[in-house]
Amino acid sequence: MTPDNKKEEIILGIDPGTNRIGYGLIRVSGQKQEYIASGLIEIKEKYTPQQLKTIHDRINEVIDIYNPNKAAVEKLFFSNNKKTAISVSEARGAILLTLALRSIKTTELLPNEVKRTVTGYGQADKAAILKMVGLLLKLKDFKPIDDTSDALAIAIASSMVS
Repeated sequence: MTPDNKKEEIILGIDPGTNRIGYGLIRVSGQKQEYIASGLIEIKEKYTPQQLKTIHDRINEVIDIYNPNKAAVEKLFFSNNKKTAISVSEARGAILLTLALRSIKTTELLPNEVKRTVTGYGQADKAAILKMVGLLLKLKDFKPIDDTSDALAIAIASSMVS
């Protein structure tokens, strides 16, 4: 237990996609947030139902390694490309099902909620998100690819709103 009687949590943030899924893990103790890991799940095969199984398997691998007790997944926002929106929605479904099957409490956040919570501005750009993730997690020269910094931002925002 931490001094303010809040249990330590490991939060898995996920930035969903069809071929690239960013993930980031933080440890939260009271008001303190600490970087654990981040990475990218790349799916090589063309989009098929098999890809959904691959997403499920790869998310399970991350869970097995880091054992998070909470997760946060970015919600899909309106997309002009309906085909892409449907594919990402299906990938989100595979991710959410995997988390539910592992009994991991999951929060879903809209992109502007994440941006507003982490940067103070709901229309912040990728550079602002990356900068704030680095500052909040006290990471010097932190230069991950967008999908992983977004996933960390999702985890951070989840810890601040829940």
